[in-house]
Amino acid sequence: MKKTILLALAVFGLASNAQTPGLVTQGAGYANQVYYKFSSNSTTATVPAASWDIAFLRTSAFAISVRVNDSRIQTYEVGATSVWSTVDVAQEANWTRLYNSDVEWETGSFDTGSATYGWGEYNPVTHHVVGSKVFVLKTGSGATAAYKKIKIDDFFGGYTFTYSSWDGSAWSADTTQTVANSLNTDRFFNYFSLTTNAVVEVEPANTNWDLLFTQYVTDYTGGVDNKYKVTGVLTHPDIQVAQHEQPDGLPANFTPTFGEQINVIGFDWKTLNGNFQYDVDSDQAFFVKLANGTVYRLTFDTFVGSSTGVTTFNQQDVTSQLSSEEFENRVSFGIYPNPSVDKKISVLYDGAQADAKNSVSIFSLTGAKVYETNLDNNGFANAELNLSNLNAGVYILKFQSGDYAATRKIVLQ
Repeated sequence: MKKTILLALAVFGLASNAQTPGLVTQGAGYANQVYYKFSSNSTTATVPAASWDIAFLRTSAFAISVRVNDSRIQTYEVGATSVWSTVDVAQEANWTRLYNSDVEWETGSFDTGSATYGWGEYNPVTHHVVGSKVFVLKTGSGATAAYKKIKIDDFFGGYTFTYSSWDGSAWSADTTQTVANSLNTDRFFNYFSLTTNAVVEVEPANTNWDLLFTQYVTDYTGGVDNKYKVTGVLTHPDIQVAQHEQPDGLPANFTPTFGEQINVIGFDWKTLNGNFQYDVDSDQAFFVKLANGTVYRLTFDTFVGSSTGVTTFNQQDVTSQLSSEEFENRVSFGIYPNPSVDKKISVLYDGAQADAKNSVSIFSLTGAKVYETNLDNNGFANAELNLSNLNAGVYILKFQSGDYAATRKIVLQ
């Protein structure tokens, strides 16, 4: 008989954790990318954004991905490897622009090329992926533009690649390097600088970061032709995040889905106002679920902008307020905060079946139903409930997912 741990908030005798302020500094002009860890409330690595150019996924012999440092570099596909010796920067308008995914780490700009594997083809005899495409990496623009042509020659336990630099009139001699997957075994990627011709240590160990404060390219307004460089937050591959708003007058039911996309926190928790200063949406909160099950609540306070690159925020370990109880199914839920001082609560639920009807009902202690709403999302999700129409007091909350139901006391103050 399978059992799962249900995280349920204890109503009495429980001291809630205070919010912990945090601060990250990227420097003037966002010169650095910064890695942050919740449990230590600390920056675990600060790396100059200009220190690396390309990153090679190294997590397994079957995981292939090549990302570019899109905070400063543009990727173009030029053509087949047969054009390597005739690449002409004057033909830039005919090249195809490629982009990293900002949804998952495993898809880099090279992987979106026109070959089967983006940049190459699988050889079933040797079990290698062999390069078949030529790319150009561009930095700057106009008179300050710089170009490097590059091709991934081979993947088998690592990446072999060749590159050359444009000096304004001719290409330099080819340089070929191999970056083995056996390097930095506690990291997701190996990073390489085409300027120093060397591997660069960028990300901390896998267990030593949760958030990355950085610049990246995203689909700014929903169209493929509207890619734009933004400053924001990307998350660790093993993290899930849910986003929700808490303004006055919020409808009774708000159910964002917890997702594994690395850009759920993203950049749009801030906006540039008419005075060229940033306003932060204080109503926007994020629940961040770590691989070990710990859930942090994250809200942003200030974003200074490019003068200092300082971001301030508050984090709170929500799971430290939770007690455990076993149920003979695979559905779990929790309530936060409880007691609620503003009559707004979040119902976090996990494991609801895709075809199950999910709902929350609230009853007075006399048994009268005073509130009911359906929850649209399944899996790991969060529903924000505005109970401001109810009087202060103690109520019974019933969570139901299909045949599974459980009740909890809640206190509205």
